[in-house]
Amino acid sequence: MTEKIVLAYSGGLDTSVAIGWIHDATGADVIACAVDVGQGGEDLEVIRQRALDCGAVEAYVADARDEFADEYCMAALQANSLYMDAYPNVSAISRPVITKHLVKAAKKFGATTVAHGCTGKGNDQVRFEVSITSLAPELKCIAPVRDLALTRDKAIEYAERKGLPIETTKHNPFSIDQNVWGRAIETGFLEDIWNEPTKDVFSYTDDPAFPPVADEVVISFERGIPVAIDGRKVSALEAIQELNRRAGAQGIGRIDIVEDRLVGIKSREVYEAPGAMTLITAHQELERVTLEREQARFKRTVSDRWTDLVYDGQWFSPLKKSLDAFIADTQRYVSGDIRMTLHGGRATVTGRRTETGLYDFHLATYDEGDTFDQGSARGFIDIYGLAAKQAAARDVAFGNGEDLDAGEGRA
Repeated sequence: MTEKIVLAYSGGLDTSVAIGWIHDATGADVIACAVDVGQGGEDLEVIRQRALDCGAVEAYVADARDEFADEYCMAALQANSLYMDAYPNVSAISRPVITKHLVKAAKKFGATTVAHGCTGKGNDQVRFEVSITSLAPELKCIAPVRDLALTRDKAIEYAERKGLPIETTKHNPFSIDQNVWGRAIETGFLEDIWNEPTKDVFSYTDDPAFPPVADEVVISFERGIPVAIDGRKVSALEAIQELNRRAGAQGIGRIDIVEDRLVGIKSREVYEAPGAMTLITAHQELERVTLEREQARFKRTVSDRWTDLVYDGQWFSPLKKSLDAFIADTQRYVSGDIRMTLHGGRATVTGRRTETGLYDFHLATYDEGDTFDQGSARGFIDIYGLAAKQAAARDVAFGNGEDLDAGEGRA
């Protein structure tokens, strides 16, 4: 019986060429697996037919937009996931949901191997293969670009020689990955980190230097999940899509960083994530009102570790699952409304309203109605500073006290 290989299929140049390339190199039948995570563009039926036209024996397609938004984007939102404090893990969180459908397709068609279009120097090869073997340890993985010497020049030549129905050519130098959570752009002239991105790099966002009139929005959350915008109930997917449109029109969510890849390479990456960055900004502010101080501090540590794990392809790891449980517990009281002004590249919080918050007006106010007992502050300070006071006294006793004259006379 002919071996079957399931290929993660996007409909673009590399994966379209990979169908025939894999068959020629291995003799296996190729099954294309296309997963819609909100990347826009062509519908799944068009992509399915293209895969068959390019030589796939079967095509598995899945509309995973709601699944992706509900289970992956919302997990990233509750974690306030920002790799290197900047990147909302746009590509990283899409790989595990795509992987789940690759494994489903492999089981459905009896495939022994899963293939993906990643290079040998990127993060996605790790994300796909670690996720695949975490879900189905018996499956093998191959990467045509990495393992079968499928370079971009060879892919273009192969596509032209075979007359494959794809549009990508040498005139499109960028490598682009996008979904509803955001858009990632790399390669081409962006590899010179002195070069400024040109207007044609961007698609999800308009130029923030020429914004329309300011847009006020109220985002309502329940347990850390957006459930309404301006009082209108929305699904997670609808919340992201609406804020992509409204924040994108204001140029919000443009990110340009030199990023530390898992494989040890520094890479220049440009991202657009208007909805994601607006939601994360709102969610962080609501947490400031609703999380207890030490809980909030520790959650930042957990969120950083969660983010690194996800970036590094460990979505299905035991540690990530344990961190999920902690993050979910912190969201118990993260409910309420955040009012924001979207304008000129900035999402600015202007109001907070919650019934589950820890902000108490009567404790905070300096005016009439103050219920804080200021007389208790002296005893608190005495106890709080006692350890430092004792240590300072010892320093003085042994001649190691602070030199108060040090630095005098210096410019």
